[in-house]
Amino acid sequence: MTQSDPTDNALAAIASILDHPESHRGPEKSATDDTSIAPEQSAADGYSRLGPGPMAAIRFKWTVRRAGDDEYYVDETIGENSAAVVTGPMSGDGAVKLVNERESEARQRFEALRSEMTGRSAAANLVRKDDDI
Repeated sequence: MTQSDPTDNALAAIASILDHPESHRGPEKSATDDTSIAPEQSAADGYSRLGPGPMAAIRFKWTVRRAGDDEYYVDETIGENSAAVVTGPMSGDGAVKLVNERESEARQRFEALRSEMTGRSAAANLVRKDDDI
Protein backbone atom coordinates (compact mmCIF):
# COMPACT_ATOMS: atom_id res chain seq x y z
CA MET A 1 0.00 0.00 0.00
CA THR A 2 1.35 3.44 -0.87
CA GLN A 3 1.18 6.58 1.20
CA SER A 4 -1.11 9.21 -0.32
CA ASP A 5 -0.60 12.95 -0.54
CA PRO A 6 -2.54 14.87 2.19
CA THR A 7 -3.91 17.11 -0.55
CA ASP A 8 -5.61 14.09 -2.13
CA ASN A 9 -7.28 13.30 1.19
CA ALA A 10 -8.49 16.89 1.58
CA LEU A 11 -9.84 17.00 -1.97
CA ALA A 12 -11.58 13.67 -1.49
CA ALA A 13 -13.19 14.88 1.74
CA ILE A 14 -14.42 18.09 0.11
CA ALA A 15 -15.68 16.21 -2.93
CA SER A 16 -17.61 13.81 -0.69
CA ILE A 17 -19.26 16.76 1.03
CA LEU A 18 -20.15 18.28 -2.32
CA ASP A 19 -21.51 14.96 -3.58
CA HIS A 20 -24.16 15.11 -0.84
CA PRO A 21 -25.55 18.66 -1.03
CA GLU A 22 -28.35 19.77 1.20
CA SER A 23 -31.00 18.68 -1.31
CA HIS A 24 -33.85 19.52 1.02
CA ARG A 25 -32.71 23.12 1.19
CA GLY A 26 -32.93 25.55 -1.67
CA PRO A 27 -31.95 29.19 -1.80
CA GLU A 28 -33.65 31.40 0.71
CA LYS A 29 -36.64 33.15 -0.80
CA SER A 30 -38.52 36.07 0.56
CA ALA A 31 -42.22 36.68 0.25
CA THR A 32 -41.46 38.96 -2.72
CA ASP A 33 -39.72 36.19 -4.71
CA ASP A 34 -42.53 35.64 -7.21
CA THR A 35 -41.49 35.33 -10.84
CA SER A 36 -45.02 36.05 -12.08
CA ILE A 37 -44.75 39.75 -11.25
CA ALA A 38 -41.99 42.26 -11.59
CA PRO A 39 -40.77 43.42 -8.17
CA GLU A 40 -42.00 46.87 -7.24
CA GLN A 41 -39.77 49.31 -5.43
CA SER A 42 -41.82 49.02 -2.24
CA ALA A 43 -41.53 45.20 -2.40
CA ALA A 44 -37.74 45.32 -2.80
CA ASP A 45 -37.02 46.21 0.84
CA GLY A 46 -35.97 43.01 2.59
CA TYR A 47 -35.60 40.94 -0.59
CA SER A 48 -32.90 38.35 0.12
CA ARG A 49 -31.08 35.43 -1.52
CA LEU A 50 -28.57 32.88 -0.22
CA GLY A 51 -25.68 31.56 -2.24
CA PRO A 52 -24.92 27.85 -2.60
CA GLY A 53 -22.55 25.82 -0.51
CA PRO A 54 -22.30 23.08 2.07
CA MET A 55 -21.34 25.32 5.00
CA ALA A 56 -23.30 28.28 6.35
CA ALA A 57 -20.09 29.88 7.64
CA ILE A 58 -18.90 30.55 4.07
CA ARG A 59 -22.24 31.04 2.32
CA PHE A 60 -22.96 34.41 0.68
CA LYS A 61 -26.15 36.31 1.44
CA TRP A 62 -27.51 39.34 -0.39
CA THR A 63 -30.19 41.53 1.17
CA VAL A 64 -31.89 44.65 -0.20
CA ARG A 65 -32.64 47.49 2.18
CA ARG A 66 -34.31 50.84 1.69
CA ALA A 67 -32.50 53.91 2.94
CA GLY A 68 -34.98 56.63 2.06
CA ASP A 69 -36.06 58.77 -0.88
CA ASP A 70 -36.60 55.52 -2.82
CA GLU A 71 -32.89 54.67 -2.60
CA TYR A 72 -32.01 51.02 -2.09
CA TYR A 73 -28.79 49.32 -1.09
CA VAL A 74 -27.62 45.71 -1.34
CA ASP A 75 -25.80 44.30 1.67
CA GLU A 76 -23.56 41.35 0.79
CA THR A 77 -22.29 39.17 3.65
CA ILE A 78 -20.40 35.92 4.02
CA GLY A 79 -21.58 33.75 6.89
CA GLU A 80 -23.46 35.03 9.90
CA ASN A 81 -21.01 37.45 11.50
CA SER A 82 -19.27 39.28 8.67
CA ALA A 83 -19.44 42.99 7.96
CA ALA A 84 -21.59 43.78 4.94
CA VAL A 85 -20.16 45.02 1.68
CA VAL A 86 -22.67 47.66 0.58
CA THR A 87 -23.57 48.48 -3.02
CA GLY A 88 -25.82 51.41 -3.89
CA PRO A 89 -27.74 53.64 -4.02
CA MET A 90 -29.98 52.28 -6.78
CA SER A 91 -33.63 51.76 -7.60
CA GLY A 92 -35.56 48.94 -5.97
CA ASP A 93 -35.78 47.07 -9.29
CA GLY A 94 -32.04 47.55 -9.79
CA ALA A 95 -31.29 46.21 -6.32
CA VAL A 96 -33.42 43.09 -6.85
CA LYS A 97 -31.79 42.54 -10.25
CA LEU A 98 -28.31 42.87 -8.69
CA VAL A 99 -29.17 40.33 -5.97
CA ASN A 100 -30.47 37.85 -8.54
CA GLU A 101 -27.41 38.31 -10.75
CA ARG A 102 -24.98 37.84 -7.84
CA GLU A 103 -26.79 34.71 -6.66
CA SER A 104 -26.80 33.26 -10.18
CA GLU A 105 -23.08 33.99 -10.67
CA ALA A 106 -22.23 32.42 -7.29
CA ARG A 107 -24.24 29.31 -8.15
CA GLN A 108 -22.43 28.96 -11.51
CA ARG A 109 -19.00 29.34 -9.87
CA PHE A 110 -19.96 26.83 -7.18
CA GLU A 111 -21.11 24.26 -9.73
CA ALA A 112 -17.89 24.72 -11.74
CA LEU A 113 -15.78 24.26 -8.61
CA ARG A 114 -17.76 21.20 -7.55
CA SER A 115 -17.32 19.65 -11.01
CA GLU A 116 -13.59 20.37 -10.97
CA MET A 117 -13.14 18.89 -7.49
CA THR A 118 -15.20 15.83 -8.32
CA GLY A 119 -13.08 15.31 -11.42
CA ARG A 120 -9.85 15.64 -9.44
CA SER A 121 -11.11 13.23 -6.82
CA ALA A 122 -12.01 10.67 -9.49
CA ALA A 123 -8.59 11.11 -11.11
CA ALA A 124 -6.85 10.68 -7.74
CA ASN A 125 -8.82 7.48 -7.12
CA LEU A 126 -7.74 6.13 -10.53
CA VAL A 127 -4.10 6.93 -9.79
CA ARG A 128 -4.34 5.21 -6.39
CA LYS A 129 -5.93 2.12 -7.99
CA ASP A 130 -3.14 2.03 -10.60
CA ASP A 131 -0.52 2.25 -7.82
CA ASP A 132 -2.10 -0.67 -5.99
CA ILE A 133 -1.80 -2.97 -9.03
